Amino acid sequence: MATNPASSADPTATTASTTAANGTAAANGTTAASSAAAPASATATPASTPAATADTASTATTSRPSLTEIIDQQEAVFIRRQPQSARLAREATSSLSGGVVSSWQISRPQPVWLSHGSGSKLYDVDGNEYVDLHGGYGVSLAGHGHPAIVRAVRSQVERGTHFAQPTQAALAASAELSRRFGLPQWRFANSGTEATMDAVHLMRAITGRDLIIKVEGCYHGHHDSVQVSVCPDGDADERGPADRPYSAPASSGIPRAITDLTLIVPFNDLEAVRRRLDDHPGEIAGMILEPIMMNAGIIKPQPGYLAGLKELLHSRGALLTFDEVKTGLTAGPGGAAGVTGVTPDIVTLAKAIGGGLAVAAVGGTHEVMDHVANGDYEMVGTFNGNPLAMAACTAMLTEVATADAYERLEKLRLRAVEGLEREIARNNLRAQVVSIGAKGCVVFSDRPVRNFRDFLDVRDSYSHAHWLFQHNGGVFLPPWGKIEQWLMSVQHDEADIDRFVDNFATFAAAVRQ
Repeated sequence: MATNPASSADPTATTASTTAANGTAAANGTTAASSAAAPASATATPASTPAATADTASTATTSRPSLTEIIDQQEAVFIRRQPQSARLAREATSSLSGGVVSSWQISRPQPVWLSHGSGSKLYDVDGNEYVDLHGGYGVSLAGHGHPAIVRAVRSQVERGTHFAQPTQAALAASAELSRRFGLPQWRFANSGTEATMDAVHLMRAITGRDLIIKVEGCYHGHHDSVQVSVCPDGDADERGPADRPYSAPASSGIPRAITDLTLIVPFNDLEAVRRRLDDHPGEIAGMILEPIMMNAGIIKPQPGYLAGLKELLHSRGALLTFDEVKTGLTAGPGGAAGVTGVTPDIVTLAKAIGGGLAVAAVGGTHEVMDHVANGDYEMVGTFNGNPLAMAACTAMLTEVATADAYERLEKLRLRAVEGLEREIARNNLRAQVVSIGAKGCVVFSDRPVRNFRDFLDVRDSYSHAHWLFQHNGGVFLPPWGKIEQWLMSVQHDEADIDRFVDNFATFAAAVRQ
């Protein structure tokens, strides 16, 4: 998420039929957006009110708008539907830096200000309804206002919201995490950044070594040790050779003395890891990676890669950490570790485990977590194990993310994938669908994406156009183009997925190749 991918719309991209671009924005199940091939109405259309067709299809067959023109038309629709969001964005700059509460909320053409959520739906301040496939960047597996989460939080609020002492809910949550992830010992934190920071500290404390290995293109939070080569999509000189990437700082404020302690390797490349270990014998504490990459769409590990990493690192006295902040619970009940059958030394979790509240967790083997228990490494935090968060986490693990819920999610995943693949084939798009559990994405490339360098070749302007068509059609996807993924919740149904597929069909017809 180093740059706004929407700014890279390609003015020379493939053109498309205007008739096919006669897309609709079916907010609340009704037509809500004008044709991508003609100017939209100057008045925003509430989700519950049908809009008039902007132009007749019979007159639209004579021209072929470029992708840039299609994006411009859809951005105009986007802005005209959300005048209150535009007003709040302007007002917010007086007290909120950049007018938002996180830099990732600054997106083209403007931030979307939300009012509330209910079940599988979101509602913006202009009254537009959306099927929520944004999922709060991977958090909202429970959906919004899930009865089990509401009961747990309401009950705990009445009995106190903070003690800085352990509660029984923390014991219940840790026991369930042990069962799911096959790691016996746990501690809690408040964000994915905190969890991965503790994991890196642990690997260094246990081994007495300073260097760590990180995968190019993986995001592990915003602490110094992992703000390295997160999305180096600029000059090739910044990235370095594909087989030995440079340690590029991901933002300003990261000293070279820190980035030099983080060695970068490509995903799915055991030999690159072996070379790093050979180059620095006895100096590498361990490796942290997303077992399924999710800062680059979705990139799955090749067969044997994760098991080979564990064996290779252990042979050199180094540790393996899986960052499952994004994949924990969403890839399956036991995260990517459960899907792949590889149990690392340390797992970090956050996002979905809290049911919408801020919760993170660090799990490890007895050998690893003994260093915490005996005081060799202090894992501390005033809000760690906060009773409100623990109540929500326990409800999420025991009442929401159930076997029945995962069975329903799998049926919805298959429905989405089949529908998207049908439209890709029908419109001859150079694209593929990648999905795992409740998450998925459309990758606008017909070649396999195995690592970050492959990901750089994916056409981001198509991803931005797709996001606009979905948003204007009443489906809220994450706004960072090709980087992010959709997330289904346990409260989604077939009608939600069908709206998603229908919007994709409109988009695909508009940009057909």
